Amino acid sequence: MDPVRNPFAPGAGQRPPELAGRDAELAQFDVVLERVAHGRPERSLVLTGLRGVGKTVLLNQLRSAAIRRGWGTGKVEARPEQSLRRPIASALHMAVRELAGRHRDPERIEAFLGVLKAFALRDSAGGKLRERWQPGIDVPASSGRADSGDIEIDLVELLGDAAAVARDVGVGIALFVDEMQDLGAADVSAVCAACHELAQMGAPLIVVGAGLPHLPAVLSSSKSYSERLFHYIRIGRLGRAAADLALRAPADREGVDFTTEALDALYAAADGYPYFVQAYGKVTWDAAGGSPISADDVGVACPAAEAELAVGFFGSRYERATPAEREYLRAMADLSADDKPVGTAEVAQRLGRRPASLSPARDTLIKKGLVYSAERGSIAFTVPHFGRYLRTQPP
Repeated sequence: MDPVRNPFAPGAGQRPPELAGRDAELAQFDVVLERVAHGRPERSLVLTGLRGVGKTVLLNQLRSAAIRRGWGTGKVEARPEQSLRRPIASALHMAVRELAGRHRDPERIEAFLGVLKAFALRDSAGGKLRERWQPGIDVPASSGRADSGDIEIDLVELLGDAAAVARDVGVGIALFVDEMQDLGAADVSAVCAACHELAQMGAPLIVVGAGLPHLPAVLSSSKSYSERLFHYIRIGRLGRAAADLALRAPADREGVDFTTEALDALYAAADGYPYFVQAYGKVTWDAAGGSPISADDVGVACPAAEAELAVGFFGSRYERATPAEREYLRAMADLSADDKPVGTAEVAQRLGRRPASLSPARDTLIKKGLVYSAERGSIAFTVPHFGRYLRTQPP
């Protein structure tokens, strides 16, 4: 069929043509926005799940929902070894700029921007203002507020001031933090403390985070009250009906349908993971001779789709691992045919090593985002079907 009309779009954080199976999460967020807008207490949100389940896509949809209600919004993508100070300042700058045109007191906005600039420029290590980097805020930096150099103190003060600006306009601010598990320990503590303070104040500002399955444990290890501070939403595979909808709805808009047998084969191949649904759907469309797309078309397309995933989705991650780390990954794959968590002691036994000697490889793999500690003493892949891929690789 015509590849130009192919509606399927596998991509990192790219919205699929049909966002299927996430209606409950979107409706839940609408309730959060309404409650905050009416001054009612509400927890910030945290989305967790494996790679490829659509966390970033959903995060962007939640942001769009906040924008439609007139909220100020900003987004941060956390990165290992990067301080939260500059990214959060840029996100808040964007959020307040969205509200500034509706605020009756321009001086109030300028005063907040002065605080924001001081926060952005503060060197948390030395307690001095950085002179070489400028955050793009065209007002003088103020002093005495959100500029102590302690990220926890400063973030609490800054977000409190931002919430006050939003309250003046009669709306709220939502900050979206992707890859939240990559925040440094001090930044995680600061975010938790700020959300705790905002919740007690009933301030109209929420944080919406997204990250890997171990993110709740990261937050809990920082602040014990984080278990009650956030509302955790686990994002998983699509059920059969939602996966079929993700395929049929965009195809139907192009006048194309799938046979039931083709949908059976596609669900078995993609296993309900949204990224895989798009990847297999795209290649199957290109391989099909016409409508309806048949199971034979899927059979022809699957090897090509798997080869593409092996290079882009799996291979790019595998290449980041050192030989010692690859050995660890292969041992995990051999121990779990269904990619479920395995014991770290089992991995050591499989490799004929002492568990302590494998800690450096395991810790680096966690930092690289290839595995996560599902619970104490166990380890699991962050990427669906990664074990299946590893078992096809030569030793």
